[in-house]
Amino acid sequence: MTTATATRKSPVRRRRLLTSLGVLLVLLIGYTVFSIARPTVLHTEVEIDASPDQVWKVLTDRSTYPDWNPFIVSSTGDLVIGEKITNVLRDTKGSETEFTPTLLAVEPGRELRWIGKIGFGGVFDGEHAFRIEPLPNGRSKLIQEETFRGVAVPFTTGMLRDTIEPQFRAMNQAIAERATKV
Repeated sequence: MTTATATRKSPVRRRRLLTSLGVLLVLLIGYTVFSIARPTVLHTEVEIDASPDQVWKVLTDRSTYPDWNPFIVSSTGDLVIGEKITNVLRDTKGSETEFTPTLLAVEPGRELRWIGKIGFGGVFDGEHAFRIEPLPNGRSKLIQEETFRGVAVPFTTGMLRDTIEPQFRAMNQAIAERATKV
């Protein structure tokens, strides 16, 4: 191969490489946008024979969590919007994870909501909410929901449904039992 031939092929190789890198970048950006725009949502709810205020009292009496809560076994920090709290979660396999979400809503008798992030934003973000709705005859509906967004979420959806969603249900039931006794 002559020097002239090698020189002619070199720009072609560079174009192919740049084109390949461009396609890869577009695919990566597309996947990122898709994974953030299409969240995974875990949603559970339970009706409780207790008022919203009774349910709120149980939910926010976090010092007693180790005594009755099968999911969030510890929670500390001030319940003030914008503040971080520290939660320790236990999944169905008994594994515990500590994380420090930021509080987004603290509305007595109505809503407690936070957002937790693994890594920087957009990798694995979870916005967790407890909403309490009044029902007739002094009853309540507790909705526990988490919306997961980020590029890592599609790879963990099965695990979230298998190990976290059952814990939402277990915690809902434990709150219901405790709230009827307050």
